Amino acid sequence: MENSKQMRTWLDDMKLDHPLVIAGPCSAETEEQVLRIANELKDTDVNYYRAGIWKPRTRPGMFEGVGALGLKWLQKVKSETGMKTCTEVANAAHVKLALEHDVDLLWIGARSTVSPFIMQEIADALEGTDKIVLVKNPVNPDLALWLGGIERLYTAGIKNLGAIHRGFSTYEKTKYRNIPEWQLAIEFQNKFPDLPLINDPSHITGNREMIFDVSQTALDLNFDGLMIETHFDPDNAWSDAAQQVTPSKLIQIMRDLKIRKESDTEAGYNTELSNLRAQIDVLDSQLIEMLGKRMKISDAIGALKKQKNVAVLQSNRWNAILGNMILEGETKGLSEEFVLKMFKAIHQESINHQEKIINS
Repeated sequence: MENSKQMRTWLDDMKLDHPLVIAGPCSAETEEQVLRIANELKDTDVNYYRAGIWKPRTRPGMFEGVGALGLKWLQKVKSETGMKTCTEVANAAHVKLALEHDVDLLWIGARSTVSPFIMQEIADALEGTDKIVLVKNPVNPDLALWLGGIERLYTAGIKNLGAIHRGFSTYEKTKYRNIPEWQLAIEFQNKFPDLPLINDPSHITGNREMIFDVSQTALDLNFDGLMIETHFDPDNAWSDAAQQVTPSKLIQIMRDLKIRKESDTEAGYNTELSNLRAQIDVLDSQLIEMLGKRMKISDAIGALKKQKNVAVLQSNRWNAILGNMILEGETKGLSEEFVLKMFKAIHQESINHQEKIINS
């Protein structure tokens, strides 16, 4: 893909004095509901009004959206409030209908991004459009798949592109509906620093009480905007009730969020920052050295197990280590989630080393 600078123009042209905000109900339920929420948001910092028209659901029999009828409600939103509109598209037929109803921004959901076939179908249907198209990350933390979907759209001549970070599925029980994997989003930013990146705290958290904190983290990491689901009666929403906030709560969240400077030119700040970063660099080098020494011990254990024909994995010991490290981590101010992730990675590397020895 060419220099992503060319794809940032749609956001630059908006000349916003605040991060981009996309907000509205998870699903368009009725014309009255869609218009009521839009009217509560029309004089706020919300830039695009979102509503799901087609809803990809995990199992059949669940509410799958009102379909094309909802597009007429979005047209009414635009004519009555002047707000720009957006919705999700999952196939060529959705694209055709959305374009016919002059939807301003289209996004492609996580379940679609996982399939190159679906992404190519959508890219072909969108070929040459000047609409804004945002691509949500795939369900699994696969950066290449995410970038590949965007590249398919770019190749089809779609230049007004962006990405939505909505978190990633995991079989582990965490406080998130979809774990953020912030490091992967940071890697995405590093690869395409000028491609707009929007955070979706609603799908990351699955819990309206956590929306503010995740939104603030995203802004602290220089995300370009937020997509937040809002409903005047969220507890009785037809889909994703737990993660929607009321319009008044959304307005309060937008007021309370802090927009931080990218840097500071004051000499004292930069000197102190350099000193602190130097300390981190030293500790990082020590971490790598310690991990290298740990793996040499794993090699020795692998050699001993090979000699005695003992299996690599010792589940009881591993579970005991993990429990102890979680407790130890708490005393050092480290979250259980972080300790689990770190030690699982270390353990997997140890297993790889031992298997290599045993099978040599």
